[in-house]
Amino acid sequence: MTLAFDSTDSIRSAQPLRHAQSVTFDKPLKLSHGSELPGVTVAYETWGTLNPAKDNAVLVCHAISGDSHCARHDEQDDPGWWDELIGPGKSIDTDRYFVVCSNVLGGCRGTTGPISTDPRTGKPFGGSFPLVTVTDMVSAQVRLADHLGIERWAACVGGSLGGHQAMTWATRYPGRVARCFAIATSPRLSSQALAFDVVGRNAILRDPDFHGGQYYDKPTGPTVGLALARMLGHITYLSPEAMSTKFDLDRNQPHEIATDFEKRFSVGSYLAHQGDKFVERFDANSYVTISLAMDLFDLGATPRELRTLLGKSACDWLIVSFSSDWLFTPKQSCEMAHALLREGRSVTYVEIPSDSGHDAFLLRNEIGRYGRLLRAKLDGPSRNPSENVADHNAHSLFNSSGIEYEQIMQFIPKGSGVLDLGCGTCGLLAKLRERDGQDVRLMGVDVNEEKILLAVEAGFDVIDHDLNTPLSMFEDGAFDVVVLSQTLQAVNDVQALLDEMVRVGQRAVVSFPNFAHRSLREMFFHQGRIPKSPGAYGFDWHNSPNRRFPTILDFEDFCRDKGYRIETAVALDLQNGTRVTEEPNLHADTAIYVLRRASGPSR
Repeated sequence: MTLAFDSTDSIRSAQPLRHAQSVTFDKPLKLSHGSELPGVTVAYETWGTLNPAKDNAVLVCHAISGDSHCARHDEQDDPGWWDELIGPGKSIDTDRYFVVCSNVLGGCRGTTGPISTDPRTGKPFGGSFPLVTVTDMVSAQVRLADHLGIERWAACVGGSLGGHQAMTWATRYPGRVARCFAIATSPRLSSQALAFDVVGRNAILRDPDFHGGQYYDKPTGPTVGLALARMLGHITYLSPEAMSTKFDLDRNQPHEIATDFEKRFSVGSYLAHQGDKFVERFDANSYVTISLAMDLFDLGATPRELRTLLGKSACDWLIVSFSSDWLFTPKQSCEMAHALLREGRSVTYVEIPSDSGHDAFLLRNEIGRYGRLLRAKLDGPSRNPSENVADHNAHSLFNSSGIEYEQIMQFIPKGSGVLDLGCGTCGLLAKLRERDGQDVRLMGVDVNEEKILLAVEAGFDVIDHDLNTPLSMFEDGAFDVVVLSQTLQAVNDVQALLDEMVRVGQRAVVSFPNFAHRSLREMFFHQGRIPKSPGAYGFDWHNSPNRRFPTILDFEDFCRDKGYRIETAVALDLQNGTRVTEEPNLHADTAIYVLRRASGPSR
């Protein structure tokens, strides 16, 4: 098939899963909505070796149309749907971890589902298969874990519906999950996403060949309805940008394929191909069952409800979203991260810029980006950011030098919980960890994808967040100290950010370049041009990220006017590595202030 029809479904087929195993549990499985299954069979695959301590097991959970085959077992094996992520030497390293992936309850690839034989009738369950939920899917996985002797997963990993399963493990079985990696997922589906599923199910249920779900002994089944449901699904998986890239240039030049669906436009032939191929490997009843389970998943509609449920977890969290995913939006992922933060849980959140939509979590390029985050969270710290601070520990916009960090650290009492805004690769936090030990709460905030990755590789939790918006994910007084180093001059609303800093922290430490420094005055006076020199001043007028040009005197006037109490301050000449005590507004190139919300006269 031509590249025009390539999708994340392209590698999947109806071929037998050569490495699949299965285990049958005869004990009835009680389901969330009151009914029960007389027994349950779980189909699964494994990679790697379970170590003697049985603490290296990773559970991989699949999305709505997936199965147990998430990766190759050898070079002769068919590719898996997460091949780029899982395998020897990959982000989830099967030389190191014992990976388990099972087909979900209600599926059609070996686990008990509508196509399974109902022991009470001797015929397939079909339309009589009971309503199942994500909780029920996880209940079946619990039996599998017990069968394998796994008491605690090193990580539960999943995207989309797989993320729902991973989060259910983390919240319902908190003692059995060390880490939860929730990718391109949500606490519940939006009404818009739900609407697409409703239409898809109706296409199946109203297909004349559905026969109330009892079509297995009929000449034909609801292939048209299932194909239409999958076509709808593919629309939701792609972003508008991905659609334009894929179809705009040859919109009126559809590819010739054998199909009964409309193929007048290139996007039509693509969708027809995807629908027709899907019915070759998937069961319509299973699609109805699994999509309904996903639609019923609900961790809460309000922040309070989210906090209540996510607060039950006790694991380390990594939440990843994709900027163009409108099916499981970054906003929904942020809501989960915020709820976890307010419950005091360890969480890193990253939004990956991508034009690929929801499908991004299955695509090679994006896997290469977020896969490093998974590896860092799973394997633990792999780098020491305290080395070569000036060269490698740049903040989001500007470098901070070793002497500046040393001065800032003097204002942070030992054992303090610290939030570093614009943390970069966490050089300051690394120095604090070296000084105070591993038990203090240290967290960063940044927007630079590469620097967030480096910070995570150094063992820190980081929240991907724009400092021009409120720090609403943090409660009042959540940290002892909030730091903003060499970023003040790039902030849109200085007062709003400082208000947030003194709300979230007991005190705020702010450093910024002094634009009244002697060298800058001289350059402006003698040359008549916007000054340019190393560090925060090293930009041309047309490409500078600086929005503000604060001086020491201006900042002190600002604090006095706005009601911030200056506890202490220090002026530095970073070029010479010295403190400045005389005429700092003239001789210092950098200033550091410790602020509180004023409860008395300003300094």
